[in-house]
Amino acid sequence: MRSFCVTEYADRVWNGAVDDSIISTPQSGQGVIDVAEGVGWRPGFGNVIAFRSAEELILFDTGNPYDAHALHDDLRRWSAAPVTTAIFSHGHIDHVSGTGPFEAEDGPGVTVIAHERIEARFDRYVLTGGYNAVINQRQFQLPELAWPTGYRRPDVTYRDGMTLTRSGLACELFHVQGETDDATVAWFPHQRILCPGDMFIWLAPNCGNPQKVQRYPREWALALRRMAALGAQTMLPSHGAPVFGADRIRQALEETAQWLESLVEQTLTGLNAGARLDELVHTVRAPEHLNDRPYLRAWYDEPEFIVRNLWRQYGGWYDGNPAHLKPAPEARLAGALAELAGGATALADAARRHADAGDLRLAGHFAELAVLAEPDCPAVHRARADVNEARAEAEASLMARGIFRWAASESQRACDGAPERPVTPHPTTGTPTGTP
Repeated sequence: MRSFCVTEYADRVWNGAVDDSIISTPQSGQGVIDVAEGVGWRPGFGNVIAFRSAEELILFDTGNPYDAHALHDDLRRWSAAPVTTAIFSHGHIDHVSGTGPFEAEDGPGVTVIAHERIEARFDRYVLTGGYNAVINQRQFQLPELAWPTGYRRPDVTYRDGMTLTRSGLACELFHVQGETDDATVAWFPHQRILCPGDMFIWLAPNCGNPQKVQRYPREWALALRRMAALGAQTMLPSHGAPVFGADRIRQALEETAQWLESLVEQTLTGLNAGARLDELVHTVRAPEHLNDRPYLRAWYDEPEFIVRNLWRQYGGWYDGNPAHLKPAPEARLAGALAELAGGATALADAARRHADAGDLRLAGHFAELAVLAEPDCPAVHRARADVNEARAEAEASLMARGIFRWAASESQRACDGAPERPVTPHPTTGTPTGTP
């Protein structure tokens, strides 16, 4: 038997002694861990929650495509009962990709349940497979990551909510919006267990991701309030450790709602007053009194990205700067500025000076202008690589670090004379370390 106390572990995570979140999975590989009678938590990159009766298993989420066979082995060590039902919390690939080995077994088959909008998500993934490969390669520094081309479509969909009853197990599903528009929350009233999916990830909400489609900060906060009112005794997120105790669950959900509501209110106030996006990005701040919460650390997404997402949602793409409405090509602007400055190397030198002075944001502008003005110059690429590597080291969020490190590696390859990475990804057997 494994000498592991899940409640003690969850307490350590709650107190900030251990990071178990969407970017850290210290219990991955430990198999299925009992969290309640007949309820198993299988931690990994995309947790799987299993509900067991004498006759069957019901799964909430099914993990990522690189882990499907290991998931099958772990669950089979925990129970031999057939998997009859799988609930998808939303359509991101680290939640919907593990049914295959169970469907290959003899038995009644697996019925997949999801919100109706998941179909449109899968359709979009087919249309934009190359783009999703590129942005996830960049976000997670996985240059060989291949984006899936096939998806397990749901057998049953719902619009607002539905009640599922199997083998005496009652589950209420309801639709929410937050990280995605197709999200499902599961509430098991008899066990007082809440499965929020990615609506709670043990870090600041992932609703500003600069490389992904629209997210919904205001709707996310409303959903958190709704979940907090349920009175759950156990919360089993799809990333990160369980949360035990009604008071802790309510605090975590309500304070995350407060955090989002503050960003929404500040951004909408500025938008309604006619502020430019640039002003809001540099003035809106998350509530300081919540900065010490382990479930609100900006280590994955961050507030200024959420401000941009709110602007996109409520204000469109025009940022208030008329020069950006119909701009000159970036390379042409860079060339003109290089001519004024005395050449692209002068811009690169300025980038290094500002970086040395600690102004990495301004340094980033000059480094990018220098490369745009003279893209074949190794000296300006070296400056761009150094500046972006410094920017990555200075950032806390995975989103920012991924983009800056990718830019640094692009310029480093240019210095080394290596070809650019191919746009079409190669197949991979590696396991991602983040979520799409």
